[in-house]
Amino acid sequence: MNDWPEGWSDDNRGPRYGRGSAGAQPESARVMRQVRRGPAVPPGPRSGHDGSGPAVPPYGAGVPQQPSYVDGRGHEPGTGGGYDSGYNTGQVYGTPGGRGPGAPGGAPARGPRPAPNWRRRIKWTAITVAGVLVVTSVATYFWADSKLRREVDLSTVIDRPEGGDGTNYLIVGSDSREGMSKEDKKKLHTGGADGKRTDSMMILHVGDNGDTLISLPRDSDVVVPSYQGSTSGKVFPAQGRHAKLNATYAEDGPTLLVRTIEANTGLRIDHYVEIGFQGFASIVDAVGGVEITIDKGFKDKWSGADFEAGKQTLNGQEALAFVRTRHAFAASDLQRTKNQQKFLAALAHQVATPSTILNPFTFYPTMGAGLDSLIVDKDMSLWDLASMFWAMKGVSGGDGTSMNMPISGSAGGNLVWDKAKVKTLVDELNNGEKVTVSGN
Repeated sequence: MNDWPEGWSDDNRGPRYGRGSAGAQPESARVMRQVRRGPAVPPGPRSGHDGSGPAVPPYGAGVPQQPSYVDGRGHEPGTGGGYDSGYNTGQVYGTPGGRGPGAPGGAPARGPRPAPNWRRRIKWTAITVAGVLVVTSVATYFWADSKLRREVDLSTVIDRPEGGDGTNYLIVGSDSREGMSKEDKKKLHTGGADGKRTDSMMILHVGDNGDTLISLPRDSDVVVPSYQGSTSGKVFPAQGRHAKLNATYAEDGPTLLVRTIEANTGLRIDHYVEIGFQGFASIVDAVGGVEITIDKGFKDKWSGADFEAGKQTLNGQEALAFVRTRHAFAASDLQRTKNQQKFLAALAHQVATPSTILNPFTFYPTMGAGLDSLIVDKDMSLWDLASMFWAMKGVSGGDGTSMNMPISGSAGGNLVWDKAKVKTLVDELNNGEKVTVSGN
């Protein structure tokens, strides 16, 4: 009878323990403790589970003695049989009081991971976002405020009329070539004239009973009033002299222009805003062009205009040609003022779109181009400027009135205002009433 335990073969005889092993000791991966479950059995060789049959001989030479286990307890030399595998008590499965699988020696097993506190996370996320928005808004405000060129002092204007309801802005588009190279002047068809003149003038009235945008034709016939020189401080008395409205700007700048408008209308101007050729084109390019519908195509060699009828997107150069053209129209300056109103409305709408306001790569270049090119009065704040902008957007959306100053005829090539209608218009604006007067 084979004296080797069941499962062993002759290949395991001798000093080797398994194929390829060079030593007499078993490979560590093959040492398997044998666990016997059930009642304790007295030590001694047995051939069967019931103790019957012949005794099993002891292990042969070269085979190490394996520890015996009774009720899950192993008897190691020198331990007194105190080893416990943990299977009897279930501690190997991480039950209370035991160690979980893989836990470092003596370290308690981790309990279940707590559920995330979403309310707390949302709260701190909201606080963080709000903080970033506040800091960004404050920084943007001071950055933008520092760019405004507050160069016009309206306090030097003499004999001013009383203010009425709402706020009146005088918006001037000048033919200033400041900062333009010869190439820029050629590209934009501005010519090379020295000095500054006004290509467009508008009064924007912002009131509780609706906003009104009134264009003042540059060829309007006006009486030059007494005024105080912007540089000399000298007061020049009135001489009953007639001139074109834009000539007063060329004579002594913004303050004489404001003084002349106030004297000929009785409407007090609260704020002054001016933009030149280069600035206007830069704003249009910064927003990626402005879409506009042209009812009838036209060309003009003086402004460089060459447009076909239909919907199209104008870049800065094309936009400047569109708002400056007058020689191509029978109504000349009156048609030009209508085109200017139409384009400014479209520009305001484009700037106010989410694609411009919410995109920092468009918003900041647009603001920078606009603020760098604006000249305003010394009392103008960013809030005033924002109010003017939103009012223009409202007028373009149909929430206000757009018109030319009422004209009764012409004299010497100049356009004569209808004095009766002008008075009614001014009274309605000053009293916060709905405008009923229509312009040409």
